[in-house]
Amino acid sequence: MKIVHLSHPYDSKEISDEPVVMTLGFFDGVHLGHQKVIKRAREEADKRGIKLALMTFNQHPRIVYEDLNLDSFHYLTTNKRKAELMEEFEVDILYIVEYTFAFGTQTPQEFVEKYLVDLHTEVAVAGFDYTYGKKDIANMQTLPIHAAERFDVIEVEELASHFSKVATTRIKELVYQGDMEQANQDLGYIYEIYGTVIHGEKVGRTLGYPTANIQVPHPQLLPGIGVYAVEIKIGDTWHLGSASIGHNITFYDNHDLTCEVYILDFDQMIYGEKVRVRWHHYLRGEYKFNSVDELIDQLKIDEDNTRLYFKNLGGGRDV
Repeated sequence: MKIVHLSHPYDSKEISDEPVVMTLGFFDGVHLGHQKVIKRAREEADKRGIKLALMTFNQHPRIVYEDLNLDSFHYLTTNKRKAELMEEFEVDILYIVEYTFAFGTQTPQEFVEKYLVDLHTEVAVAGFDYTYGKKDIANMQTLPIHAAERFDVIEVEELASHFSKVATTRIKELVYQGDMEQANQDLGYIYEIYGTVIHGEKVGRTLGYPTANIQVPHPQLLPGIGVYAVEIKIGDTWHLGSASIGHNITFYDNHDLTCEVYILDFDQMIYGEKVRVRWHHYLRGEYKFNSVDELIDQLKIDEDNTRLYFKNLGGGRDV
């Protein structure tokens, strides 16, 4: 897959001189609804014998137009993760456009000319709710008018899950609530974040449950506070573990939020390692224990429940 970063106004030399099916959207999460759009576009590209291109943005448009607290603004997928998923779904060319004020203040017609016609779009494919400006004047009903028969337009209908629209906002809420089963069902894959193993307080080591303290770069969205059954990738290998997101309230009153993973059947120093964590299942909330012994007993229960979860997930295999 070829990745092309465009900054408005872009140099035409950056654009391949070949017709494409262009898929449009922000695609945070690349969930099942997004995948339905991409698959429809892939089918059309294969039918016409041309490449599949997809256009997304480096940041959410709201960041440009609203006075947001960026510390509280999170994504389901970073641009790096989004690109990985796009390659999995057989996108040939990924355009990542810098969403600036200059880009965002184009007229709808200017956007169509510069970012569809001039990018050699033969067919534009997007979801039913896609907009390319103010939604009342730049939507999937107006796109054929702005296209003026220079390219075809395919609108993909919404996808529902449990009678609710599969949407990024809903999935973010599910992740924050710890409902990983439903979030993962709507995503169509296991939710994943990446980070670096750093030194922590080393409390777990004194309890017999040493943990990998994961520094998670902003703006990735962490699941809500609690303990989870997870997989963690170290090097090329995935390991099972139980992850805790919380404030270590048994030992501290005002501790920063941490993400720690107890890795099952693992005893190696991995400080500085780049890791990935897949979030499978919520086990319990964060409790303040009355004693260290009570905490150790619960950590053993968490380990047993983690093993049981993956054993059941794996059809009874030993873990």
